[in-house]
Amino acid sequence: MIESADDDSARRFVLPYSRIVEQEGLKRALEIAYVSPSVGGALATGRRGTAKSTTVRAFARMVFGDLPVTLPLGATDDRIVGGWNVDELMKGTPRWMPGLIEEAGGKGRTGILYIDEINLLEDHLVNIILDAAATGILTVQRDGVSRHDVPVRFNLVGTMNPEEGGLRPQLLDRFGMVVWVDSVEAASRRAEILTTVLEFERLLDGPPGALASAYDEDRERHRRLDRARDRVADVMVPEQAATAAGTMAAEFRLEGHRGELALLRAARAIAALAGADEVRAEHLAQAAPLTLVHRRDTSESGTLRRWTADDDAIVTRVLRAHD
Repeated sequence: MIESADDDSARRFVLPYSRIVEQEGLKRALEIAYVSPSVGGALATGRRGTAKSTTVRAFARMVFGDLPVTLPLGATDDRIVGGWNVDELMKGTPRWMPGLIEEAGGKGRTGILYIDEINLLEDHLVNIILDAAATGILTVQRDGVSRHDVPVRFNLVGTMNPEEGGLRPQLLDRFGMVVWVDSVEAASRRAEILTTVLEFERLLDGPPGALASAYDEDRERHRRLDRARDRVADVMVPEQAATAAGTMAAEFRLEGHRGELALLRAARAIAALAGADEVRAEHLAQAAPLTLVHRRDTSESGTLRRWTADDDAIVTRVLRAHD
């Protein structure tokens, strides 16, 4: 829930989500992941300074009322899955400290676990986090502690700079969606970004309620997302939509079935956001770049290729064939 504009907590240095300029692809991925967590989280890739972190933090503030639980670079196993409180252990009173996974989604909480520069995190830690996100279950067996079937529910969001290395294809495939985030090129839009940030900074030092309209817009958007989340399970998936998704998977030579499942789940979320009762061709077309871009067959192992006009042409041809 979004706080009122005159709450101190609402005046943190986080731009309101409704004031984020551009970033439509990342916004769509975050909203889909919120409406339908089963899609499998989102990974944003782009160069530094492209507002990836800003957008994620603004979204978390809007829908969860707080900043995302953030996994710091260099985090250890015990920080992620939990470990003994060293100070208490030295006193002879061992006390288990939950890790960041439980902080984000344990004990009935549902939040965002945000991993900046996820490509620099050790693979085995990425695996642990992805397993917990996919299954909703955390299992801990370490330091003499065995904790089985700890329920966790969280939205996983990762960001990375491709110039600093990639993720192995096996790990990329575990993300429901991948979106490229680019710098804004148009001079007018770059100027809009600058003036928006400067105006936000000015209003932060202004009187209580100066940002009221921005927070009102965030609340309305949050309500729309919640309505879509409540009804997404009732959105029907016609046989022709399922067949089209299977055909796309074959056309793009996907391995396994995660791709077409993510495609249909994302299309359902898009349909719910649009107020539709069933998945249609336009919903599949919007979901395809997000859910298939990182799963297409490529001879360049580990290289994340961009979505192209040729890829769009394949999607259009398949959807027309199943219209």
